[in-house]
Amino acid sequence: MNFPVDEIRKDFPILDQKVNGRPLVYFDNAATTQKPMAVINRISEYYLKENSNVHRGVHHLSQLATEAYENARESVRKFINAGSKSEIIFTRGTTESINMLATIVESRVNEGDEILVTAMEHHSNFVPWQQLCLRKRANLKIVPISQQGVLDMDFLKKALNPRVKFLAVTHISNVLGTINPVKEIVKLAHEKGIPVVIDGAQGIVHSKVDVQDIDADFYAFSGHKIYGPMGIGVLYGRESWLNSLPPYQFGGEMVEKVGFDMTTFNHLPYKYEAGTPNVAGALGLEAALHYIDNLGMDKIIEHEDYLLKIATKKLSEIEGMKFVGEAPDKTAALSFLVEGIHPYDLGTLLDQMGVAVRTGHHCADPLMDFYGVPGTVRASFGLYNTEEEVSKLVDAAKKAVQMLR
Repeated sequence: MNFPVDEIRKDFPILDQKVNGRPLVYFDNAATTQKPMAVINRISEYYLKENSNVHRGVHHLSQLATEAYENARESVRKFINAGSKSEIIFTRGTTESINMLATIVESRVNEGDEILVTAMEHHSNFVPWQQLCLRKRANLKIVPISQQGVLDMDFLKKALNPRVKFLAVTHISNVLGTINPVKEIVKLAHEKGIPVVIDGAQGIVHSKVDVQDIDADFYAFSGHKIYGPMGIGVLYGRESWLNSLPPYQFGGEMVEKVGFDMTTFNHLPYKYEAGTPNVAGALGLEAALHYIDNLGMDKIIEHEDYLLKIATKKLSEIEGMKFVGEAPDKTAALSFLVEGIHPYDLGTLLDQMGVAVRTGHHCADPLMDFYGVPGTVRASFGLYNTEEEVSKLVDAAKKAVQMLR
């Protein structure tokens, strides 16, 4: 493959270290990605040269920081092809974005109404809607999946009825790697007048996201999943929706005029950005998006899909290997179990051999219940991973299995 992974790795100095005396093999990218020097340098540059509160000062540093912050918002808009900067709300991450939504839409949900979620959702796109239903005495309906990890589209079509107020669906499952047909799902929901909330935490880094093409009402993602900093995220919301909903928090910046008797609120996007924002995080996110653009998302996807293919093939040679999630359309997350071995034990031994994977339920308890397993081992791939690292994962897994049997 014509993908310069060896050169790319030079941008990620954290990868050049040893764990337990062995070169680090980092396959926990679905939890968080490592950061290129371009991101680290941009954050440092902000604190060294531009640090100031934004939108609130006439002095030079404040104007400089404000311009940089708003340019970052524009970069996000371009990256996901939103129609307006007003539709880009900076948050702390996907979790805050979805919790914000589940709070501000509460008045739209009444007793007896329904909210649809899928069986493969991360807790962050499940619990907020579950708790909203409990508060409003509404009904949470679950769209099931097959054993392969594919959404039951026939069930979904039948479930889209006038009682449904919102449909919440992940773009790409953090456990199964399943790529859901979000454009088709949105079209089906919109034919029934139902708005759709998309959890894009994995979608943003493993696919080309165009919110206008998807026709998404809301799309949420986190910076740290796409090689940016932790503590910064985005809620994209259709402007007509955001204008019609109330604020989430109150304080500085989100107000227009405050009086003893009444307060009026700022226009979008500031209506939803109360308090001092994470300026450094936004600039770091912008640097990460530029980094991705320079490499080319199509090339990244091709590289990750190749790694997934060879990892699946080689790991399948291990006796007792079982993959959890075998959808025909999936991407760079590989969850697996070995018969008779607890995933925590396997993951611990892999770490002793320098291979970082994630073990457990991956914030998807209902999904683990569906498969009847205590958790899985998950290897998830990123743009800096190599075929050689896949071989090290497989060799380490074989050794660990021998030790545990």
